[in-house]
Amino acid sequence: MELNINNVSDLKIDDFLKSGLKCTCGKAHNIGLERVLIEKDAIKKVPDILRDLGFKNSLVVADKNTYKAAGNQVETALKEGKFEYKKFIFEPEDDLVPDESALGKLFMQFDKDVDVILTIGSGTLNDLGKFISHKLDISSVIVATAPSMDGFASNGSALIVENLKTTYQVDVPKAIIGDVNILKDAPMEMILAGFGDIVGKYSALNDWKLSKIINKEYYCDVTVKMVEDSIQKCMDNSEKMINRDETAIKNLMEALVLTGIAMSFVGNSRPASGSEHHLAHYLEMMFLFEGKKAVLHGTKVGISTIITTKLREILSEYELNFDQAINSAKLFDQDQWEKNIKQFYGKAAPEIIKTAAKEKRNSIESRLERISSIRENINEIKDVIKDIPTAEEIKAILKRVGAAAEPEDVGIELKIMLDAIVMAKEVRPRYTILSFLGDLDLLDEFSYKIKNYLAERV
Repeated sequence: MELNINNVSDLKIDDFLKSGLKCTCGKAHNIGLERVLIEKDAIKKVPDILRDLGFKNSLVVADKNTYKAAGNQVETALKEGKFEYKKFIFEPEDDLVPDESALGKLFMQFDKDVDVILTIGSGTLNDLGKFISHKLDISSVIVATAPSMDGFASNGSALIVENLKTTYQVDVPKAIIGDVNILKDAPMEMILAGFGDIVGKYSALNDWKLSKIINKEYYCDVTVKMVEDSIQKCMDNSEKMINRDETAIKNLMEALVLTGIAMSFVGNSRPASGSEHHLAHYLEMMFLFEGKKAVLHGTKVGISTIITTKLREILSEYELNFDQAINSAKLFDQDQWEKNIKQFYGKAAPEIIKTAAKEKRNSIESRLERISSIRENINEIKDVIKDIPTAEEIKAILKRVGAAAEPEDVGIELKIMLDAIVMAKEVRPRYTILSFLGDLDLLDEFSYKIKNYLAERV
């Protein structure tokens, strides 16, 4: 079967799990994910799924919250199914951080007879489980406890290493199990975070299209359509979702899994992560450095999507001065850049500076080439950046379900939000609207315009 823009909307998740799917983009898409089960009472089938996949002994990983939500039920199912397991429960005093310490604690639980890591949880636990399973060359299976993020089926693991939020290439889980009875009873803030992560795809896909024009980056219409369908599926059920409607929660979870599959098809998070995620990662790092209670990832993504969309709106009406942009690019000061990185990123700065040097991210020649491409394609670019809902429409979508829509709703100070606009492009090398504004030396000016925009909304 060949995936194409006409048939992809008619396919079910299981159809995407087949190997060697040819695509009109020219690639054969593959994913190591073999089973996805999202239904009521799915936990009861965990032992059978593990056996069907050839596993005999699992390391069950949870934290104290996810164990209470689903871990005891999983353990009961494993006992009744006479499946061998060992369990480890993280019990941090505060929020679990996916850093070297957490990885070390998990690694110490591994026994040589364990052949699968069975993770019970969502974002952070999913990242830890996938990373350790990849390093140990054994498989992982995830039992989701909340439809809170889109990384379940992705081949990336987002960790904080050397104080920097970094995504590592890993293997996808062999199975994703979502018991709707558990998912619908998840804390509403986690359900809304999952919805915010889906809303962020408006921004992520737009950034991908932008880079396709400017950098001739690889682009797959089929995976874009997969993500667009996921967005629409959630929009159509958003009001039922907040009432914990089983069908709406199932649709949200399936949409999150499907966007993860799209990421794995492409080989990176491009179909689902762009400027809105870069802002969210920057905010997350700043909260961590300041010892502030973390805000759920998808919540930050939803808020950041409003900001990045407003940047596009401002840009669509802005008269660009390319000669000035070229002069600014030629005057780039590496020493000043490093000074700014150290000022804003603190203890994460050395890793950013090292990574940027390795990737030649600050090449003046490359920047001048991008400016030339922008100049040549500016009409198409302006058409593309207008082709998503407006910032106010996205704000209304979030508010309609009771999700946070303003930075101050979750304790994000105005200065930190404005700093993120200027500096968040350094978190990842991926080209986005933030990179675009950086190329044209407009980030400071546009940050000031966002300051005025946010002031008007108070």
